[in-house]
Amino acid sequence: MSRKHSNISAIPLTPGYTKPQLKPVVTKFDPVKGTRTDLVMANYKSEKNEVPVTLSNGSTVPLVEMPTKDEELGEYDPFEHRKLSHPTSDLDTFIHLLKGSLGSGILAMPLAFSHAGLGFGLFSTFAIGIICTYCVHILVKSAHALCHRRRVPSLGFAEVAEAAFLAGPEALHKFSRLAKAIINTFLVIDLLGCCCVYIVFVAKNIKQVVDYQMDPLSENTEGHIDLRFYMLFLLPFLILVNLIRNLKWLAPFSMIANFLIAIGMGITFYYIFVDLPEIGSRPNFAPITELPMFFGTAIFALEGIGVVMPLENNMKTPTHFIGCPGVLNLGMFFVVLLYAATGFFGFLRYGELTEPSITLNLPKDEILAQCVKIMIAIAIFLTYSLQFYVPFEIIWKNLKIHFGARKLMVEYALRIFLVICTVAIAIAIPNLGGFISLVGAVCLSTLGLMFPSIIELITFWDNPGLGRFNWVLWKNVLLISFGMIGFLTGTYVSVQEIIADFSKPHV
Repeated sequence: MSRKHSNISAIPLTPGYTKPQLKPVVTKFDPVKGTRTDLVMANYKSEKNEVPVTLSNGSTVPLVEMPTKDEELGEYDPFEHRKLSHPTSDLDTFIHLLKGSLGSGILAMPLAFSHAGLGFGLFSTFAIGIICTYCVHILVKSAHALCHRRRVPSLGFAEVAEAAFLAGPEALHKFSRLAKAIINTFLVIDLLGCCCVYIVFVAKNIKQVVDYQMDPLSENTEGHIDLRFYMLFLLPFLILVNLIRNLKWLAPFSMIANFLIAIGMGITFYYIFVDLPEIGSRPNFAPITELPMFFGTAIFALEGIGVVMPLENNMKTPTHFIGCPGVLNLGMFFVVLLYAATGFFGFLRYGELTEPSITLNLPKDEILAQCVKIMIAIAIFLTYSLQFYVPFEIIWKNLKIHFGARKLMVEYALRIFLVICTVAIAIAIPNLGGFISLVGAVCLSTLGLMFPSIIELITFWDNPGLGRFNWVLWKNVLLISFGMIGFLTGTYVSVQEIIADFSKPHV
């Protein structure tokens, strides 16, 4: 150092003089004014503890907002950092949970009971409902823990899987993106599979009404229009509805569908409770070979795993979602109760004649019953566009970056292509009962049972550990095994039924 600089510290200071506090600065270029300004870094600090950082223009120094004292101590609360424009109350979330869980699957519950028996079906429905609810609990619990660790306000289902693999044993880190992709893939298959089920459902109900109007005196429909032509007839209308890109414009469809389903189900219950036979007239147990069909159909009806994380992420008080009694527990209690009642009394009323949709068992020659079939068909048709929206967004989010100015044209083309694919699959597999069971066995046993168990196992593998005697490990192994058995047996039996039904005329 030169003598000039070494003598600076020796210069006497004026009494009362305070040495100014130096603050680090970084030069920042303003592209609008074309000038450079000094950005004071007093309120910023370097990256620490894997906190996401922002780089200032013209600098390689990572900057991040100064954490609060609680965050410094590891007390980050993800719920306080959620910025929601319209958070939902506990009551709103409860209603949305009911709407998301009560779909067309409720109409297939009597068919599920026909594959299990009256007594065993009732017991198994509550058992599967409890297991599904518990798996949702551990999924949300894992999401809360991962939000706390990763210091992020919220996570979606696929993001929870990715974060779990990153937070778990180091050997699993490289599979994090694969885990996210698998979850998204199964969500897409599940929701598009439901769209295919909706097409078969709408076509069957419309066909039954039209067949009776064409020939009221005939019980034989061999000469009537094939079911597949009704599905083909729906195609242009489905394309038009699904060209709507804004979810806001689909909201009225949801309101109309809910109104029609409520009225239709009310009238359906009226027909069910007319002339109920004795409980002893129906078997309490079905052959064990039919149980996989019950499992697939029941889990298709009960599992609403796809709506859970969006509902929890939008709550004003997320801690109330899985608390005691909690929004989830109350909602699933009413859902399981309604599904069990529909299945029990529907099978009790119609027995071995139970159709894949209970509406198809309603009298063909009564105007009120025909109105129910038309109302339910319209409601499910309108629900198709809402069900289609989520898988399309997942697919389009990963594809749109590859298209420049042609994005809009490609988006419309992809929408039309996917709608055509769902109609083509429905035409190829018009067996409603087998299709419902197949979707439930393949997708919902994985999404609703196996994946939540795997996520919890990985999330808490090291912190806080697997508990005494590794009970968390053994508990999740049992859940995964249960889901795997349902997946394999349900898929096998469903495919066998579809193949056996394939050569039959669908009139």
